[in-house]
Amino acid sequence: MKNFAICCNHEIPNSVQVKDKLVQILKDAEILDIDELKSGYDFVFVIGGDGTILKTARFYAKSQTPIFGINLGRLGFLSQSSEQEIENSVDKILKGRYLLEDRIMLKSGEYTALNDFVIKSCDTGRTAKFSLKINDKFVCDYLADGIIISTPTGSTAYGLSAGGPVLNPSLNAFVIVPICPHTLTARPIVVPDSEKITVCTDGENLLSADGQEFYEFDSEVCIEKSDYTAKLALIAESDFYSVLKNKLHWATPPAYMEHADY
Repeated sequence: MKNFAICCNHEIPNSVQVKDKLVQILKDAEILDIDELKSGYDFVFVIGGDGTILKTARFYAKSQTPIFGINLGRLGFLSQSSEQEIENSVDKILKGRYLLEDRIMLKSGEYTALNDFVIKSCDTGRTAKFSLKINDKFVCDYLADGIIISTPTGSTAYGLSAGGPVLNPSLNAFVIVPICPHTLTARPIVVPDSEKITVCTDGENLLSADGQEFYEFDSEVCIEKSDYTAKLALIAESDFYSVLKNKLHWATPPAYMEHADY
């Protein structure tokens, strides 16, 4: 690899200092603003939070360019390095001690999503009826605040907070999660990524891609697997379950339970 780029989100505090530190290591790297991305690189370092990485991943999926996240946000679930670990992380990448993961994505028309598509009524003050079809066959009606269609990568995002399961990102599947459904029997559904998902509604509705791109539709929307995958560079020693434990504190008991006398 010879052609590096550094993508920076200048709206995030301390991003300039981190960019300058990276430039000292990667002297010939080109600096890109998150709102002015362009192609033609072998590898892209991304400085910011998960939102910055999502936007960058969608852009570079078509060219299959690997990206590596340096987290300056809150959770940084998609990031592999912190500000304090930059030198060590970049050294490993330059020495080839990293893995590339192809993360499946969703598409709906011209829009793509790495995490999820979320469908909600434009009238946010009320619930709506959403009819779900899979491969053009009716499945069920949801009376709910909305529906989340998530990839395994996005299963730890909005879908998780809405009660959906966590999927290992290597799985070829999607999760359909109703948001605040008005029935106890409405539960998330995991389907193969080869399925075509159609959601039919009445009135004006909004589809959001990764919570960043939005468009309105008034009858139905079709969602299926994208033709492209996002290429995430991961430090070789990392693994998905460690990320769950360290960043989401998965199944960690409250502090008072650690010293409880049973």
